[in-house]
Amino acid sequence: MNINLTALDATIFGIYILGVIGLGIYASRKGEQTKRDYFLAGDKLPWWMIGGSIIASNISSHHLVGAMGVAYSRGFIAVAMEWGAIFMGFNALLWIFLPFYIRNGFYTVPEFLHKRFGGAARTTYAVLILLTYILVEISAVLYLGALSLHSLLDIPVVTSVVVLAVLTGVYTIIGGLRAVIWTEMLQLGVLVLGGIILTVATVDAAGGVDAVIATSKDWELILPASDPDFPWTMYLGGSLCISVFYCATNQFIVQRVLAAKNEWHARMGVIFADYLKFLIPLIITVPALVAPKLFPNLEKPDLLFPTLVQNLLPSGLVGLVMAGLIAAVMSHLSGAINSCTTILTMDIYLPYFSKKASEKQAVRFGRISGAIIIVIGILCTGLFLAHSDKPVFLYLLNAYGLFTPGIAAMFLLGILWKRTTHAGALTAGIMTIPLSLIIEFIFPQMPFLNRTGIVFWTCMAACILVSLVTKPKPEAELEGLIWNKASLSLPPAEREQQQGLRNPFYWWLLITAIVLFFYIKYA
Repeated sequence: MNINLTALDATIFGIYILGVIGLGIYASRKGEQTKRDYFLAGDKLPWWMIGGSIIASNISSHHLVGAMGVAYSRGFIAVAMEWGAIFMGFNALLWIFLPFYIRNGFYTVPEFLHKRFGGAARTTYAVLILLTYILVEISAVLYLGALSLHSLLDIPVVTSVVVLAVLTGVYTIIGGLRAVIWTEMLQLGVLVLGGIILTVATVDAAGGVDAVIATSKDWELILPASDPDFPWTMYLGGSLCISVFYCATNQFIVQRVLAAKNEWHARMGVIFADYLKFLIPLIITVPALVAPKLFPNLEKPDLLFPTLVQNLLPSGLVGLVMAGLIAAVMSHLSGAINSCTTILTMDIYLPYFSKKASEKQAVRFGRISGAIIIVIGILCTGLFLAHSDKPVFLYLLNAYGLFTPGIAAMFLLGILWKRTTHAGALTAGIMTIPLSLIIEFIFPQMPFLNRTGIVFWTCMAACILVSLVTKPKPEAELEGLIWNKASLSLPPAEREQQQGLRNPFYWWLLITAIVLFFYIKYA
């Protein structure tokens, strides 16, 4: 399957690519060469940029391609992991973790673990998260984006991988988080516009809104415990664990919150992300729900996106939707690369190799490490070249389940229970991967979300038991690190910002009620 772009499509596509690179380089020249500016955009992000960039970096080819493939083969349940983040992950960030990140002035999420426990916990997280970013975020996104380009334009997969990585790496390495955020806002607009165009075209070809309504009789967000991929038991641990990790303890997401102007902007940014997190999965899922009526026997569900583009879009719109796909890939890659460089610099290079490094030296190391991460990500993309007929999106969730249970346990117990010790946190972090692999080996047919839940609760229990028999930190050293009711309120100096419709709570309540309605109606 491949199509030839018309001159109009190629022009639109080319203008977009040049525009992103130009905007990224321009943004990079606006900042100063300091750690705070390079890694956190100078702490100047308003709420709309925070929420927009969170979702722009989150939504990528594994959603446009992977999640669309899941929706084609499995139906409405494809939105469950996305909407579940509104209930679990973003709520954990908003109401539990966010105040501690902002009020302590952290650069990175591992810094919280260092202050709460010690250096070993910080390093354990850094290693686990870097493995996750390289093997899941960067490699898989490159692969799925390249797969679509190959399907549509017959560009070799390896060539597409290298070109996507290099183009994104140029402005990300030069400009740091400021360049990432500026380009992500452009990419979010192109992504949403391209997604809406493809949705409208698909729904129209399938018979209009009536075709979508006809599929609603099969919409389900709670599936039987026997389901091989999404059993209802996933909500007991697996979904909770992955969602809390991804949205609340993940440098990739949290870095945007850390760069907020103040705590009010940080809170409103997360709530704005909730609204986008509700809307964009619908844009991705709806065309996949009606697509079986048009293309009932696709060999691979992951080919649905290029199939729709090839068969349903006229000249001009093909280029725009392809720009939307590349926008998703580049925004996700830039965020992952920037997060890797921040952790490598702030949590490994400065603490262990060069404590007295100057601001300029720290920024230079961040740029060098970014180039290395890109090369490693390209090499690791080869792991995805041989995959089964199952949608790749499910393999990505499976991979998260290998790395994340211990991380979620470390953070949740660390912030909610003052008795948690460094030894307990390390136990949870270290046993995550071995225990996951053991369970997968013994019970290969177990749904991965059930396995993740078992590992998560086992890590929680192990952390508690070890903490009870080891010496905790003195309470004086835990001030400002343990959750309490005061964490729910803004600092006194910022409370005047939340009067009337500016109160984050009202906007949070509205989106929560909307998502809850869908879960109740389609349980």
